[in-house]
Amino acid sequence: MGRRVLRSPVAWAGLASAVVVAILVVYWFQPWKLFTDTYVDEALPPVATTSATPTPASTTPSQAASAAVPAGNEILAAGEFVAHEHKTTGSAAVVRLADGRHQLVIRDLNTSNGPDLRVWLTDQPVTRGTAGWRVFDDGEWVELARLKGNRGDQVYELPASVDPRDFRSVSIWCKRFAVSFGAADLRTT
Repeated sequence: MGRRVLRSPVAWAGLASAVVVAILVVYWFQPWKLFTDTYVDEALPPVATTSATPTPASTTPSQAASAAVPAGNEILAAGEFVAHEHKTTGSAAVVRLADGRHQLVIRDLNTSNGPDLRVWLTDQPVTRGTAGWRVFDDGEWVELARLKGNRGDQVYELPASVDPRDFRSVSIWCKRFAVSFGAADLRTT
């Protein structure tokens, strides 16, 4: 005769609890993202190689105001990404478009995929190593959007209410774990 094993309700409750905890851990950390990549290849705005031409001394104030607008798109600030929590490479630039709008352009991004990644402009300086992982939410920051992909070229609109001069860095920010995957100092060009 076969042996019958009866489990107590406490054992079943323990097993059910373990399964629920395992599901929550898998959802929270999303480990499969370490093995997947999302490529983005957006068209980047063309930029002027030189800044706007100086205004001649013989112009009227209204002519000077219109001459101050660049003839094309212009890079205002740019920098290279440094690694923080995950190896991150690529470059970032704030571009003023000919129509006066601003965009953040991320070129050749290469970082790990992760849960809840965002693109932040911040007023914090970029510090290399583990000391720089968690500083970007200490001051002023603006979230531009979810990161479109962990590899490639991508463009983010800056809201009209955002003055890019108020920010000095960009971070690929993991909102779930409050840590920077990588960041770039935005230096005026």
